[in-house]
Amino acid sequence: MSKSTDTMRNRLRLAISAGLASVLVAAVLVALKLWALAETGALSIAASLADSAMDLMMSLGAAVAIVYAALPADEDHAFGHTSAEDLAALAQSAFILVSAGVIGWAAVARLIAPAPPVLASEGRGMLVMAVSVVLTLALVWWQGRVAKATGSKVVAADRLHYLGDLLPSLGAIGALWVSGTHGIGSVDAVVALAASVVMVLGAARIGKGAWDALMDRAADQAIVDGIAAITRDWPGVRGFHDLKTRTAGSRVFVNLHIELDGHQTLREAHDIGAGLRRAILEAYPETDVIIHKDVHHG
Repeated sequence: MSKSTDTMRNRLRLAISAGLASVLVAAVLVALKLWALAETGALSIAASLADSAMDLMMSLGAAVAIVYAALPADEDHAFGHTSAEDLAALAQSAFILVSAGVIGWAAVARLIAPAPPVLASEGRGMLVMAVSVVLTLALVWWQGRVAKATGSKVVAADRLHYLGDLLPSLGAIGALWVSGTHGIGSVDAVVALAASVVMVLGAARIGKGAWDALMDRAADQAIVDGIAAITRDWPGVRGFHDLKTRTAGSRVFVNLHIELDGHQTLREAHDIGAGLRRAILEAYPETDVIIHKDVHHG
């Protein structure tokens, strides 16, 4: 088994572990916040609950997408299934936008209502939200490690909206404290409105990244430059051209034309191309490399 294959399998295991952790944390948070909402009636907790409910649905979808994207290429999907990651990330951004719109609308309605909102059991609500913050921080830490190691867009997108959860959760704690100590319930709606704005911004970032990948955007310039440097210095390669890349999920597809001595044997030409391909895969395990061999006319 090649080193690049081992690396990809390790990355898949890490990505799946992050997906399962996300589902578990989201389920626990939904249960806790449902209870806290029933106890307090706070819109800021409702905003956080709505976000966690969306997180649960998206985390389930993300976990399925990670597994599906790892399926090998087949007759109908010659380049694999990694675009499922981008589709899942795009769906995540759409869900976040809808959730943000509902929360923002409810917050504005409460702010302009003639009677101020009345909250209750603020202490219990603050305790639940504190537990939520701790669980979310632990999940975000693990997702950050996995996203860095695997390059998974789904894990990165999941991490981004969990990071976005921290602000409304902290805001809910602040709103409940202000309500409990000073009796100012309108702070709750202001916090919920701010949370909706943060969610919109996060959704825009997630959606743009997924859209770029679905539109076959080229890989990061650092990867392209690295592949070019390896090719330029590879023994037997007289030149290269038409280095093209595209991203799909956590994979980068590479097409490269190398120029070789036309008088050498077919086996020699094959060995040069195969060695170069192995070198690129070792340097960038997330790539899928196709090398075309042309005759050098220098």
